[in-house]
Amino acid sequence: MLAGEGGAAGDEVGLGYLTLGQPLTTLSGGERQRLKLATQMAEKGRIYLLDEPTTGLHLADVEHLLGLLDRLVDSGKSVIVISHHQAVMAHADWIVDLGPGAGHEGGRIVFEGRPADLVAARSTLTGEHLAAYVGGGAIRNREAPVPGRG
Repeated sequence: MLAGEGGAAGDEVGLGYLTLGQPLTTLSGGERQRLKLATQMAEKGRIYLLDEPTTGLHLADVEHLLGLLDRLVDSGKSVIVISHHQAVMAHADWIVDLGPGAGHEGGRIVFEGRPADLVAARSTLTGEHLAAYVGGGAIRNREAPVPGRG
């Protein structure tokens, strides 16, 4: 049941444009992941792990998804997102940056902390790109608990 067919679940995860009976093969990986998220939100799970949930989304839909993730966190859920999308990184409470490169050149933690600290340090490739993206102003300052410290 999706918003376009009278349900709210699709709207809740930014998929209100889908239609009932639309083949799953027409959906991107991110869309399929958010569809599954819509069904899981009714469950009692406490941890959500999303891998590139913005794939195939228009920027306006990315903002909608970020709002949804905020609501999950505000309701006491833990949300872990694997993403290369700069808007998602800028919006995050905490970033773990793996690198320094891709493939065999990566896999080590090169930064861990708040997005604003990553931008300020510009000590990694991700930090440099995120700093260019935010241009000094799109990092939010939501107080996040420091992982491992309660």
